[in-house]
Amino acid sequence: MAGLLTVTKNRNVPLDKIRNIGIIAHIDAGKTTTTERILYYTGRTYKIGDIDEGTTQMDWMPQEKERGITITSAATTTFWRDVRINIIDTPGHVDFTAEVERSLRVLDGGVTVLDAEEGVQSQSETVWHQADKYKVPRICFINKMDKLGADFHRTVGMIRDRLGANPAVMNLPIGKEHEFKGVVDLLTKKSLVWGEMEMGAKFDVKDEIPADMVKDVGEYRHQLIEQICETDDKLLEKYLDGKEPSLEELKKALRQATIAYKFVLIFSGSSLRNKGVQPLLNAIVDYLPSPLDVASIKGINPKNNQEEVRKTETNQPFSALAFKIQLDPHVGKLTYIRIYSGKLTSGSYAWNSTKDKQERVGRLLLMHANQREEIPEALAGEIVAVVGLKETGTGDTLSDPQHPILLEKITFPEPVISLAIEPKTKVDQEKMGTALQKLAEEDPTFIIKSNLETGQTIIWGMGELHLDVLVDRMKREFNVMANVGAPQVAYKETIKSAAEGEGKYIRQTGGRGQYGHCLVRVEPKNRGEGYEFVDAIKGGAIPNEFIPSVAKGVKEALEKGVLAGYPLVDITVTLYDGTYHDVDSSDIAFKIAGSMALQNAVKQAGLILLEPIMKVEVTTPDEFMGKVIGDLSSKRAQILGTEKRGKVSIINCLVPLAELSGYATILRSLSQGRATYYMEPSHYEEVPKNITEKIVGATNPQVVRG
Repeated sequence: MAGLLTVTKNRNVPLDKIRNIGIIAHIDAGKTTTTERILYYTGRTYKIGDIDEGTTQMDWMPQEKERGITITSAATTTFWRDVRINIIDTPGHVDFTAEVERSLRVLDGGVTVLDAEEGVQSQSETVWHQADKYKVPRICFINKMDKLGADFHRTVGMIRDRLGANPAVMNLPIGKEHEFKGVVDLLTKKSLVWGEMEMGAKFDVKDEIPADMVKDVGEYRHQLIEQICETDDKLLEKYLDGKEPSLEELKKALRQATIAYKFVLIFSGSSLRNKGVQPLLNAIVDYLPSPLDVASIKGINPKNNQEEVRKTETNQPFSALAFKIQLDPHVGKLTYIRIYSGKLTSGSYAWNSTKDKQERVGRLLLMHANQREEIPEALAGEIVAVVGLKETGTGDTLSDPQHPILLEKITFPEPVISLAIEPKTKVDQEKMGTALQKLAEEDPTFIIKSNLETGQTIIWGMGELHLDVLVDRMKREFNVMANVGAPQVAYKETIKSAAEGEGKYIRQTGGRGQYGHCLVRVEPKNRGEGYEFVDAIKGGAIPNEFIPSVAKGVKEALEKGVLAGYPLVDITVTLYDGTYHDVDSSDIAFKIAGSMALQNAVKQAGLILLEPIMKVEVTTPDEFMGKVIGDLSSKRAQILGTEKRGKVSIINCLVPLAELSGYATILRSLSQGRATYYMEPSHYEEVPKNITEKIVGATNPQVVRG
């Protein structure tokens, strides 16, 4: 089997010697480089991988090597000081936000990597708040201290101000930019200095602190000890009596405070220059939680809807969450699971509580990026891959068939961009459906829809890069050649006011006819609240068996849209009256009547179009700022503010996605290739009337004429 590994000798480590961590950050902050160094220093790899050379362990997909970015979250297992560390290296690009979301759901701790020159960037904020949602304790690694413009103190200030965190500085950098050579450990007051040789595997520990840093070290150390003592009453008493707690006491309190997320530990270094990674590894072992430190997992018993608690113990009933599906050319479908309680053995059966189906567990694998090692059983607290699960998808709960439990699902953002795709040849046509289905199984933010009127297949995703990578994977992994249309913005329709409508479907064709008649009321809901169908029929005006047919007709009409063919959202539809015929009424007649009634009602309810608005952050040299802002204003941008960062300016704004097609090229030409931008979905907003008319005119000319 490809890439077989042997780390089994150390596998059965006690639970307190396991760390499940994720490396999370903004694109280009150095996550993958940091992970590569961790693997090298822990002896997992013998050669340091390089992103620019395409030789990294964690970015193993061809698309990742070519683009120099992480696309899928790769999982790996390694050891440091007899502790087993399961690491997930997540993507930084916003198009792959689902990978980050699902990884954070199953991790116990995180390492946030920040760029010392850029500080806290937009995507750093996004992933930080995602981690907040799942209450993941984390450590910050301020990377790239050797970069021109690196500023440790400013970055710490941004962690406090922009992320709302309470930073506890653990070490201070010795020098910066090209003079960066090591760090001072504040707890031990020792200097750690790395030479240029041996790829940073060895470093000197010195008792003396550089003369120009003595004052700073004193101040920061005093502040750190104060912060630690404030979290523990006994230590605070000792400290107020003028006695300094011992190193052991400080470390113990520091661990408890980090796990309780009272503060975030700050380390510094330069992964690319091989400096500062070992103190980070020590911190992962010393301060981040083991599966035992994480509160028991809660779930619902599907049999009686009562809440149940499962402890992280192997003698508890088995429960696990499937958080990622990966298609592997050698073994087929791999399902990554985090086991919360009990144990799982290969060849056994597990109950999929989400889908009410029994699954057979084929083989269990420990993963190292795209290499794997077969294991006979997996225990509570572990992250493993399972071969052989047929029905299980992302976010499904697996449990003991005798003791079912349903864990909280993972929620994903809605896609904002689509494109039409069609096979090039008849042979491709047969293969394309299978390929798209398999890719959609892997990626919950990738959605496939068929346009029945045009016969086209439409694929939806989180951004142009996301769709580009998926089409590329279809070509390489499934050998499917396809023609791809231009990306289209995911507009939506909604209503502004309440209205009523009637739908009457009567057909008489000799013998038995068709009869369906219903009246509905539509009301707008708040943005993002979705669709609700209310059955308010009284006195049997429509028999119960026909009501689901009306609901089905309404739902189909909502999906097709009325104004310009985009789905109708944020609406309550109440079925309140109707009539039926003893002989002629049928499911199909009521379904058509429901669809007619809905269309009739929404046309009187002030139909409007909604468009996705993107949060955009442009980084530009000062001399091009006027041009860039002028261009953004022409794109209907709402400028939120600007800030100075060294010799560049950051422009924060909200821009409709429809205006951003090809923006990378425009920005390059405006700034001689020196400005960069980053964007992520923000919210949906009403499209201005003049633009609505253009869109409706292009999709539905008779509406405009009417």
